[in-house]
Amino acid sequence: MELTQLEYFLEVARMEHLTKAAESLSVTQPALSHSISKLEAELGVPLFERKGRNLQINRYGTMFAKRVETILKEVERGKQEIEEYSSPDSGVIHLSYLNILGVDFIPHLIREYQQANPKITFKLTQGDKGLILDRVESGDSDLMITSERPVDDTYEWLSILTLPLYLIVSTEHRLANQESISLKEITGEPFVGLKQNCSLKDSLLARVHHMNFTLVSTYDAEDLPTVAGFVSAGLGVSVLPKTAGLELKGLRWIKIEEKGWVWEVGLHYKKNRFLSPATQNFVRYIEDKFN
Repeated sequence: MELTQLEYFLEVARMEHLTKAAESLSVTQPALSHSISKLEAELGVPLFERKGRNLQINRYGTMFAKRVETILKEVERGKQEIEEYSSPDSGVIHLSYLNILGVDFIPHLIREYQQANPKITFKLTQGDKGLILDRVESGDSDLMITSERPVDDTYEWLSILTLPLYLIVSTEHRLANQESISLKEITGEPFVGLKQNCSLKDSLLARVHHMNFTLVSTYDAEDLPTVAGFVSAGLGVSVLPKTAGLELKGLRWIKIEEKGWVWEVGLHYKKNRFLSPATQNFVRYIEDKFN
């Protein structure tokens, strides 16, 4: 059963005349007659009583027409929804992002974009690196803004910003008065770390390994604000980017002397996935604004 057959059936039911219905549909009368006969054969019942070229819909046809009308209306609604979602001017952008970016960066980015594109809407999901990556993998989100570059070439990466990482200590810590520090000086210090679901963890471990020193991990927090809270309470030291949501009272931010200690944030999306025109425009906006 094809959608065209259903459309033809409704037009014949409305006009109850094959020739007139064929003219209305811009098809030949034999082609229309064949389509109706094929539909009746598939359903196993006649849908019309035939009187020459005139047709009169019967009780089976009336029952079926009600369902077909509903089906075609839903199809039309579906087309309209897809058009609205994918329109470059009024579409919907499905974006996931790291929790910490929801404090300041994402709200300001969206506000600025919507000021220039007022009909665009966003469907947003925030979470840890695992959750937002799952959203992109499953297709629930088209884009994600994260701080971990893709590990394979199935993803595109557009760098957005790079922030320096700082050693953070409590204001009462013995190192609190230092303006800068070599991280080798914190060997043996209790360190407030991160659980595996935070993208900063792998980056920190790789840098520490490269410098040939070890961290004495005392706590593994779920997210960056929790790390800042533990450090401000004097429960250890850590390394964080100086960004909104982390600058708590009781913290001292110390510059790291070694090069390369930065926190990079970027746009991450699958290379071969269809992106709506609205989403493509947003990607171009990110590329033009930050690159």
